[in-house]
Amino acid sequence: MKRSKMIKIDQENNGDHIKLALYARVSTDAQAEEGYSIDFQKEKLTAYAKSMPTTPESIEYYIDDGYSGGSLERPQMQKMILDAEKHDITHVIVYKLDRLSRSQKDTLHLIEDIFIPNGIAFISISESFNTATPFGRAVIGILSVFAQLERENIYERTRNGMQKRVEDGYWMGGGIVPFGYDYDQNQGILVKNKDAETVEQIYNLYLKGYSMQRIANIFNLKYDRLVSQILKRKSNTGVIIYKGKEYQGRHEPIISKEIYDKAMLAMQERSGKSQIGSNYLLTGLLVCGKCGAKMRYMKWGNVIKLICYSRVSTGRDYLIKDKNCDNKAIEAKTIEDIVINDIFKITANIIHNEEQASGISSTASALESRLSECNKKLERLYVLFSESNGDDDDTLLAKIKSLKQEKDNLQKQIEDEKTLVLLSDERMRKRNELENLESMWPNMTMDERRITLKALIKAIMITDDSVKIEYNF
Repeated sequence: MKRSKMIKIDQENNGDHIKLALYARVSTDAQAEEGYSIDFQKEKLTAYAKSMPTTPESIEYYIDDGYSGGSLERPQMQKMILDAEKHDITHVIVYKLDRLSRSQKDTLHLIEDIFIPNGIAFISISESFNTATPFGRAVIGILSVFAQLERENIYERTRNGMQKRVEDGYWMGGGIVPFGYDYDQNQGILVKNKDAETVEQIYNLYLKGYSMQRIANIFNLKYDRLVSQILKRKSNTGVIIYKGKEYQGRHEPIISKEIYDKAMLAMQERSGKSQIGSNYLLTGLLVCGKCGAKMRYMKWGNVIKLICYSRVSTGRDYLIKDKNCDNKAIEAKTIEDIVINDIFKITANIIHNEEQASGISSTASALESRLSECNKKLERLYVLFSESNGDDDDTLLAKIKSLKQEKDNLQKQIEDEKTLVLLSDERMRKRNELENLESMWPNMTMDERRITLKALIKAIMITDDSVKIEYNF
């Protein structure tokens, strides 16, 4: 696992060795038309660099054209981060804060975890501040909140609009149009095309017992899994699936729901049981550290290697992030060994930490005994208060109030203790599972291993010969 060493350098003591990183970003054509074009940003950034009191030793442009500010997974952003950690730059300059990121979390991460520890001053021209000053470091947090708020508002409006369209039966647009349909932008719906007949025939042949590979050969489809995708696509019945829910679409169905259900039942019967579908250990977890595309397994002679989808001619243009990506292909076995060994080390550390934390002893029983005694005292006081002639009312009421407060405190302590016990039990269960992972690994099936890794790992980012593992815990 790749680990970075952060070295703190005084930002205000860079001397004359000023190395500028000028960063510009635009996500859409519409945004460019509104005044944030790459050329406009470069012009402003260059003018600012030339106006600096000390002539920079070097100036490098980092340009992400067509990338959202909601994520740091941008090619030039990642390159700038690497250069920052190598101390190849002393200043990062943007035209506006939201060009760096629209995420408050990401903005603060860049400034507090990347720029400041590596002695890099961050400057925003429009907001007129830089992090080399105490005031600038204070203001950055405030401004990033507004950038985050704008992003969330945009997302909320977009999400609500898409939800309403789907509920009304309109196709969402974007992405891949299902085979057998065209997307009519004017109407906002799917329209059957000449391939609709092929889709219908695929269902008929499959229900007659033809294999997916045989069907693929008949219709000259490149892969048999394309047949599987067509068969499983419920939009063929006239519905729209959005966020796991089904909505009645406005488009004409190619096949009936009855035929679809028969095909799914036949598929289930032929498969026998559910399969994950890949013969490779890390499928679905691999990400190119340079362009952000997925990575795939590919056979090179007698060796299996991992290669960025941007560098593979698969016919899947939607998987390509950067056609010029130069990330190296790397032997799959090397990466798999690194991941497995790191998993074993990580789980061993978790086990050690859990052993340290497992000494929680439950006192719930003792607390409940005290609560029972408190309730008995309260009952006696209530009886005394009811029988009182009024002389001792104030005293009795004070005692009742004190005991009620004690009762409330005890109840809260009991609930807290029970929660701790439950958490402790859950930690122990997970500890036992992790403790046996390394010893169980040789006897686990490939499916079991993949399921385990997907539960533990969020993503594996590969950049040339380096590996960064992002865990789910």
